[in-house]
Amino acid sequence: MKAFTYQRAQSPAEAAAAAARTPGARFIAGGTNLLDLMKLEIETPAHLIDVNGLALDQIEATPGGGLRIGALVRNTDLAADPRVRRDYAVLSRALLAGASAQLRNKATTAGNLLQRTRCPYFYDTNQPCNKRDPGSGCSAIGGYSRNHAILGASEACIATHPSDMAVAMALLDATVETVKPDGATRTIPIADFHRLPGNTPHIEHALTQGELITAVTLPKPSGGVHIYRKVRDRASYAFALISVAAIVQPDGGGRVALGGVAHKPWRMPAADASMAQGAPAVAERLLAGARPSAESAYKITLVQRTLAAVLADARKG
Repeated sequence: MKAFTYQRAQSPAEAAAAAARTPGARFIAGGTNLLDLMKLEIETPAHLIDVNGLALDQIEATPGGGLRIGALVRNTDLAADPRVRRDYAVLSRALLAGASAQLRNKATTAGNLLQRTRCPYFYDTNQPCNKRDPGSGCSAIGGYSRNHAILGASEACIATHPSDMAVAMALLDATVETVKPDGATRTIPIADFHRLPGNTPHIEHALTQGELITAVTLPKPSGGVHIYRKVRDRASYAFALISVAAIVQPDGGGRVALGGVAHKPWRMPAADASMAQGAPAVAERLLAGARPSAESAYKITLVQRTLAAVLADARKG
């Protein structure tokens, strides 16, 4: 691990300003992703800004009937909150599927959204990777690609986003609240927060330099049956091969999102509009434009079958 300087921020605006004026600065809270990458010298921040002391660890009701989740709310606390379990059960289930209890106790809401989109080649510093070294190439293309993206990929990157929580947040139409270095605030719809790789896969989200997430807001609950199903190689908290998050309403309508298939959580309005037509119609629209490799082609069948099972279970009540 390379040497770095360290400070504790006293306010969100101070943290954002410090990050903007200090080259190579990174925020740190739980550190469950960042510290691992620092040990491997994949991430080498020159300065760490500790945001754990900021008052961003509360879950509060909003005037519109939703929930405002502070950026520092730990995954364990969010999954266990009675309001989340009752009204946003898909989020609770996604969090419990995402990591071990030890990691959930440390990982934060903002940190979960910001974990790096990555694949095994990202960790191997002997191999070219456009995320580590823009322009160097993508070793996964033409290499081992069984766990890689089948949707929204590019010639620069075929990695998949690892977060289970982010898939549920996408399904719920969450909004990300931030503060900028000048103290200005803004809100970002979760659909616009994560980026597809294009020619710049190292740019993974919509935040600007120094911008700090302060909260994630959920809209008023929609009711319905909530299901999160994660398919993985082993039960011990591996990343998803694919995952399906769904909310199904009594009239057969609803919404669905996928994980493990793209550089970001995958949701298509046309698929939501097809919910009443059944799983084959939904899968057709979700998978439109899929470009798997020979090794990842199984994901198409896996999505189709998992989605059919999820919707069948949801309609049983």
